[in-house]
Amino acid sequence: MSETDEPLSVWCSGEEWCAITATATVLGKKWHPVIVHRLFEEPQGFNELKRSVDGISSKVLSDSLEDLDEYGLVEREVVSEKPFRVRYSLTERGRSLEPVIESMREWGQTHLAPA
Repeated sequence: MSETDEPLSVWCSGEEWCAITATATVLGKKWHPVIVHRLFEEPQGFNELKRSVDGISSKVLSDSLEDLDEYGLVEREVVSEKPFRVRYSLTERGRSLEPVIESMREWGQTHLAPA
């Protein structure tokens, strides 16, 4: 069993809604669903991802990618040493979020209006 096949270790109180709150912990940061959504199409480098996630700072993107990597949703591949370049892609666990992220997008398009 690969590392991304193993269930994530998250705090749970044993309630039936635990899976919902645990999933919200993984996806609950503002930019996490957007980053995952952008990586569905193709792997991207840091600067490419920063451009495609309009409004995110480099620090927040870096921290978010680190979180998503720790959760086993994103993997980081060093593409070249000089100049140093990294490419981010989704793991199978990350790809499995596609229906969740798509449902979030559809719900937002149906029920939310731009401010």
